[in-house]
Amino acid sequence: MKTDIILCGVGGQGILSIATIIGEAAIKENLYIKQAEVHGMSQRGGDVQSNLRLSSEPIHSDLIPLGGADVIISMEPMEALRYLPFLKKDGWIITSSTPFVNIPNYPDIDVIKADLAKLGNVILLDIEQQAKEAGVPRSANVILLGAAQKALGIEYEKLEDAIRRVFGRKGEAVVEANIKALAIGKAESEK
Repeated sequence: MKTDIILCGVGGQGILSIATIIGEAAIKENLYIKQAEVHGMSQRGGDVQSNLRLSSEPIHSDLIPLGGADVIISMEPMEALRYLPFLKKDGWIITSSTPFVNIPNYPDIDVIKADLAKLGNVILLDIEQQAKEAGVPRSANVILLGAAQKALGIEYEKLEDAIRRVFGRKGEAVVEANIKALAIGKAESEK
């Protein structure tokens, strides 16, 4: 088993929380894991990106080469396209459909969605709206993780357990909100 994942978005959207959950689940699966993070100006709405590599065999580098990513999980649609050169031909993009407009020349969202629609394996979700409607507004990132579960090759229950361990110190309400969000994403990916 080998899965190379690029997680991307804008500072404060929860990309590193997703990486922590996936990493925790992978460790419990006895997988090898390597991670490289680029925080940029994350506190000011800058680019945040993480390379996450999982394997049943030892991993020698924490960086994913061009054309090597199995999955791109993006909290922001333009960021998904930014990392497209790293995606394998049959790789998956799981991304939020809601733009985070933090630059004056942000591209037209309809153009971005049209570019994503041209690709083969794309799940595009309005996670912000889904999170609000479900009463879990701070867990939109975990909805995206739930939608990515199959592409990651990690059992759903392992991700649930990882959420319990990662968020357990924050209390049962936070744990349950994130488990609910994970289930919403999984259900959306099966539609």
